[in-house]
Amino acid sequence: MSAVTLTAIEGVGEVRDGDELATLLLDALDRQSLNLARHDLIVVTSKVVSKSEGRVVAIEDTSEAKVALVERESRRVLRRRGPLRITETTHGFVNANAGVDLSNTDDGTAVLLPRDPDRSARALRGEIARRRGVEVAVVVTDTFGRPWRQGVTDVAIGVAGLRPLLDLRGTRDANGRMLDATEVAIADEIAAAANLVLGKAAATPFALVRGLDESYFGDGSVAADLVRPVAEDLFR
Repeated sequence: MSAVTLTAIEGVGEVRDGDELATLLLDALDRQSLNLARHDLIVVTSKVVSKSEGRVVAIEDTSEAKVALVERESRRVLRRRGPLRITETTHGFVNANAGVDLSNTDDGTAVLLPRDPDRSARALRGEIARRRGVEVAVVVTDTFGRPWRQGVTDVAIGVAGLRPLLDLRGTRDANGRMLDATEVAIADEIAAAANLVLGKAAATPFALVRGLDESYFGDGSVAADLVRPVAEDLFR
């Protein structure tokens, strides 16, 4: 594999309801003199996807209002501790507070997750192909905690043009042993790596990832391929 590079796309500015993400992205790429090529990958944070799709709601600055909004955005609440909720969202994601975000948004508002992040990724990918005539992959990211480790990391919540899960079952390791359980969450690894250049307060919602192995590209969905079915979840 060639070297993988990650480049933050700068100068996008504040994203509002109705903004075309493809326009914001392509204009910013042009300003940085960056051209897209086949098998490039664009990472976009879920927050700007949500803002462009009108997923910003008014909310009172009270714990009761925040909890009510979280529970409204949840399919079910799995754990409660004070105002914290560990939830299963309507998408099937298990995360804190249904992904409701009160940071980097106007006072008195909250940003909800996109309704269908896979569809959002497909729409952005399709618009890039239409305007620039190049097939790239798209990963929509959000920040999740992990149940057994401190800290948060970015994960993929939507993909297009990328196989989010690399299935190595039936192949052999470096010592010739057969692998019978190894599946690599490629989309999550890309999301976490991209966060190193995006940061949390840098106003850079897009990153360009280049140099990924060609075998990573293809059809896939976070909802279908990465979300663990409840029947296979030993901890729920």
